[in-house]
Amino acid sequence: MEKASLCHRNTPLPLLNRPSNFLQFKHQNSFLKFPNPNLHRLRRLNCSVSDGTVSSSLGATDSSLAVKKKAAEVSSELKGTSIFLVGLKSSLKTSLGKLLADALRYYYFDSDSLVEEAVGGALAAKSFRESDEKGFYESETEVLKQLSSMGRLVVCAGNGTVTSSTNLALLRHGISLWIDVPLDFVARDVIEDKSQFAPSEISISGSYPEDELGALYDKYRVGYATADAIISVQKVVSRLGCDNLDEITREDMALEALREIEKLTRVKKMQEEAARPF
Repeated sequence: MEKASLCHRNTPLPLLNRPSNFLQFKHQNSFLKFPNPNLHRLRRLNCSVSDGTVSSSLGATDSSLAVKKKAAEVSSELKGTSIFLVGLKSSLKTSLGKLLADALRYYYFDSDSLVEEAVGGALAAKSFRESDEKGFYESETEVLKQLSSMGRLVVCAGNGTVTSSTNLALLRHGISLWIDVPLDFVARDVIEDKSQFAPSEISISGSYPEDELGALYDKYRVGYATADAIISVQKVVSRLGCDNLDEITREDMALEALREIEKLTRVKKMQEEAARPF
């Protein structure tokens, strides 16, 4: 995949003012660019934009086959509509996004990762976020503007995406799902990788971060609740009758997500049919 670049311009240019092999968005006097999925053959799930790794054994188990079967059933009604995943960042949310993309034959993107690639890597993005957090979130909005105009995408949105009314409007271009993961799950991921949250969101000094995550969850939950459907780990546990949250797999979550997507597409179809003149 072509490496994203940061191109400085002295004169502002209109966003995507001509056909290009790149998407680009403006931040102050710079244009951030990343490969255009409509013009390039992108890496799908097995070599994703986010981290490029996933098990190659998908499809070998009954649950994986069930996911693929349900995805095939949903695809005809979905008609290429993009899917946006909101909620606190977690390995489960990321893994679910990749699995859905693979099952639906969609492209997978992580909005934070796209901004990172655009500014020159994780370290540059970290510096950018710490020095100009508002600018970072504006950049993420520009990414969402680009992605929301396309189809056949599964997009993992950043933690605070829902704090912007502009972003919420952009999410309406597709189907939005709140991936509601228990805070102790998220806390485990934070302990392993502290860089996934901005310093203003959570500060970790060796202590267990669940309390801070709880405050963050409360801050964003109103925005998360505007999603078209909630995919809750607790709900899946209850439905399957599991004794332990750790028994839930990403395939279980994917089936739950696909069922909700199926319901949403059916409702939309009924609404369209009801609106037709006699």
